[in-house]
Amino acid sequence: MSNSFWSRLPKPFFCLAPLADVTDAAFRRIITKYGKPDVLWTEFVSVDGLCHVLRSFGEEGLTLSHPLLRDLMYTEAERPIVAQIFGSKPDHFFQVAELIRELGFDGIDINMGCPDRNVEKQGGGAALIKSPELAQEIIRAAQEGGGGLPVSVKTRVGFNKSELETWIPKLLETKLAAITVHARTRKEMSKVPAQWGYVKEVVEMAKGSGTLIVGNGDVRDVNDGRIKAAETGADGVMLGRAIFGNPWLFANLPQLRAGWQIERPVPISPRVAERKNNDDTLVLNHATQRRNRPSEASALRPDSFAELGLGHPTIEEKLRVMVEHTKLFHELLGDVKNFAVMKKHYKAYVNGFDGARELRMKLMETENPEQVESIVRGFLGQL
Repeated sequence: MSNSFWSRLPKPFFCLAPLADVTDAAFRRIITKYGKPDVLWTEFVSVDGLCHVLRSFGEEGLTLSHPLLRDLMYTEAERPIVAQIFGSKPDHFFQVAELIRELGFDGIDINMGCPDRNVEKQGGGAALIKSPELAQEIIRAAQEGGGGLPVSVKTRVGFNKSELETWIPKLLETKLAAITVHARTRKEMSKVPAQWGYVKEVVEMAKGSGTLIVGNGDVRDVNDGRIKAAETGADGVMLGRAIFGNPWLFANLPQLRAGWQIERPVPISPRVAERKNNDDTLVLNHATQRRNRPSEASALRPDSFAELGLGHPTIEEKLRVMVEHTKLFHELLGDVKNFAVMKKHYKAYVNGFDGARELRMKLMETENPEQVESIVRGFLGQL
């Protein structure tokens, strides 16, 4: 870890959790523009699926035509960025770790906590908690294939009950760069409050190991995360669900680190963000490829709240960013992902104001960015 990005992060550092069909390339660019965290993760990707793609392409080389490869698309502005993968076959982890290294990622993260039954049927995700020796074999395969890239793990405190005393030492034996601990068991899913006392236990267990501990679960915002880190001794905090409809979630990090007491995120002006993030390098296919920046949503452009970067987004500003997000999703992923993926975002962007319910209902019927923009225009015209 000593020579990796992990060693250069401030304490506590803040990460965006990998969320399937949420933290895709489009949303990560929006988040990076309006309030970048210290570390970003891709959505998790199947090592079995990626190995199949590698075999299928053969000597022709990789292209953007496969949806799984779009999941590994990122920009230079997103660094440091970690590719998260899942599965249960060590040889596949070795091959995919080689690919991740060639794609230029800053780190590799292995999902050992996902409670999805389809993932568990493949022996991956939280199922690996029940197979600690296999988990160690997988980690070592990824470390070898990654050729020096730092490898981390995201996991839970146990499967049906807390298994920290047996599970965490097995992970620490592999000299991971970091372990993210979701403070619930697999059985608990998200049905009960996260128990951050577990995170504190893991911090104590990891002392002197060189492995950083990241806490995860029920973190409302950056300020809440900072408090939880102080209470538990965690090196970092990972936020997930709080990002829905709120790409400004991490925008107050500089102020917090300057010692300011800010209870809620302070958005960065879209214009300021645009000037800050002008490097849109797309990395994929064993090489760094240059690509033009996505076209701006010039007709619906968020630009009023804050040339100064202060204050909270108004209804209009949130809706304009939602349109920008929609257009970017269509541009980057429209040919490989169903437009319906965007609708979970609409539910989050559009709430808490007069007329939100009616507007959401209209947005749920849309099929393309043009329809979304037209509906938003009509709504804003009535304000």
